[in-house]
Formats: sequence, structure tokens, C-alpha cells
Amino acid sequence: MYDYLVVGSGLYGSIFAHEAKAKGKSVLVVEKRSNIGGNIYTENVEGISVHVYGAHIFHTNNDNVWKYITQFAEFNRFTNSPVANYKGELYSLPFNMFTFNKMWGVVTPAEALDKIEEQRKEVIGDPRNLEEQAISLVGRDIFEKLVKGYTEKQWGRDCKDLPAFIIKRLPVRLTFDNNYFNARYQGIPVGGYTKLIETLLEGVEVRLNTNYLDKKLELDALADRVIYTGPIDAYFNYQLGTLEYRSVRFETELLDQPNFQGNAVVNYTDRETPWTRIIEHKWFEFGKDLGGNDLSKTVISREYSSEWKPGDEPYYPVNDSKNSALYAQYKSLADKEENVIFGGRLGEYKYYDMDTTIAAALEMCAAELH
Repeated sequence: MYDYLVVGSGLYGSIFAHEAKAKGKSVLVVEKRSNIGGNIYTENVEGISVHVYGAHIFHTNNDNVWKYITQFAEFNRFTNSPVANYKGELYSLPFNMFTFNKMWGVVTPAEALDKIEEQRKEVIGDPRNLEEQAISLVGRDIFEKLVKGYTEKQWGRDCKDLPAFIIKRLPVRLTFDNNYFNARYQGIPVGGYTKLIETLLEGVEVRLNTNYLDKKLELDALADRVIYTGPIDAYFNYQLGTLEYRSVRFETELLDQPNFQGNAVVNYTDRETPWTRIIEHKWFEFGKDLGGNDLSKTVISREYSSEWKPGDEPYYPVNDSKNSALYAQYKSLADKEENVIFGGRLGEYKYYDMDTTIAAALEMCAAELH
């Protein structure tokens, strides 16, 4: 008999398992995939750490989270500086003086601000949708070239049909700072995220290729308490309906060349290009292997956004009013489950960054493991 059954070996579940074991509790982790790590799983291909389920760049301003997670892995100094490709024109992301110079030929921050202010006037009153929100932040030109196509591919909906809150904050800098995240701490675990998860789960029993929902009665009987990090609607057999997600599909290739695009992330912001972005994984670790040698090959992943359907991997909750209302109904069912804690992105139907996942997991540990 175990004290805890943890469903899912992503960041949230792995942190709980680690903390519970440290408190002397017996823990069993079950994982439906053939690998640990959830969506942050990385695998080594020709010396390159490949982010199998999409780019994961750790960033936080939370001192406690940074101090906690760096116990389990050494982080490199990777800084996220994506490039936008609009029909062959290249722009800096986040929007900064390089972007404005390329877009309008302006040279000073005052000239850039004048241009943005002039274009913002198009939106009168409170923005009613994502298009108006974006124009009120950065103006029509940047919206048309660098926001509209990418966002519509990502969400599968016209910008006029998306809520304004999705894009409440667009990083706009009147400096030449190319660092996408406003975060004090940023980087990627040296050698990939899988090593970090392995360290967290050291000494914990893990069963891979085990679908909890297929064997729920049998597995529940093994433990006093369950930490469930899967989709909350699936737990309740979709009895109230299905929560919506956006999913992502990847086409990954190993190329016999040292450099495909010269950057880890290139966003394709026109509507016609079917993929949203291309990731070149080697640049997350500066094109070097663990011995510091240059890598002669490269791995790229084209990323396609899609509407989630059963069988797909759920990525981003669609937090509109309809889905939020449905989640609230599932949450009230979850609250009645006496020995089950629902956590993480899928268990709470909430978009979590890695640092907020860690903070939420540690908060739950503090409440549960006192």
C-alpha cells in the first residue's frame, strides 16, 4: 500500500513525488506515455537535446522557484530572442527598436513612439476583441505583419473573434533589447529537461505505459491519496461535456547540415505559411554538445497549431466564458472527491508556465505534506 499515487510524471507530479518521498511517504507514479517528463520531455538525437513536445524555455522572477529548481539541474544562460519571418522579411521579437527600424525606418525611441501613438488612435474606447487590443498596443502595421497571421494560426479563429484578454500584454520596448522575457532568471537545463525530471524522481517507483483511467479501480486501491494531473473532464468520463484545448503537431527532421536558420525560434507570422514556427533545437544549447564541441548536424521541428480532438495531446486550455463555466462545474465535482487532488495545467484547466507550475506544486506540497 502506498501513501500517494501520482498520476502523470510532468513537472507538477514529479515535484510532488519528490517532496512526498523526502517526507518519508511511499509514492507510486503512473505515466501513460513511454517516457517521464510530460510535455517537457527531451531526448538526445546526435548529441542534441530535442524538445519533443515543443520549445520549453525556463524563465522566472520568483527567487524561491529558481532556488528550488536549480537544486536538480544546472541551467545554462540561454536567452530567448525569437525572430519573426513575414513573407521573407525578418523582424526582431519582442517588438523593440530593431523591429521599429525595420518596419518604419525610425531611428530614435521618440520617432517609434510617435508612429505607434498615431496608429493606436484607430481604436476608440475599450478594445472589444484581440484585433482591437493589439492595435491599441502596437498599431495597425505591426498587428498586420507580426500578430494577425500567427495568432489566427495558433487559435484557429479570426482575431476579431478572439477575446482581448489573450493579448493584454505585448512586450513593446523602446530599446534594442532582444530578450523576449522580462525575467531575472532564464535558461535551459544543461543536457535537457529529462535529466531534471530523473533527478526529481530518483528513488521513486514509476510505472510507464500505464493509463490510470483504464485501471482506475485497481490503481486507486493501491494508495490512500491520489494526485491527479491529467485532464479533469477525462477523470469524470466527460459526463458534463468536453473542455476545449488547442493542440500542437510537430514535424521533426534531422538534417545533415550544421545550421538551418541560425536561431532557436523563428515565428512565421503570415497566414499562408501553414506552420506557426520552426524550432532549431541545437541553439538552445548554443550549438554545442555536452563536451563543448560544435555539432555537425541539426534537428528542426515545424510546429502546427490545431483544434484538439480525442487522441491528440491537449496543450492550451481555451479559457473563454463557455469553457470556464464548464470547468467550474467539473471543479465542483472535483471538490467532492475526498482523497483526490487535481493539479497542474490539465487538472486545473489553466495555462501554467513552468515557474508557476513549480510554485503551485510547492504550495500544494506545503498544504498536503505538513
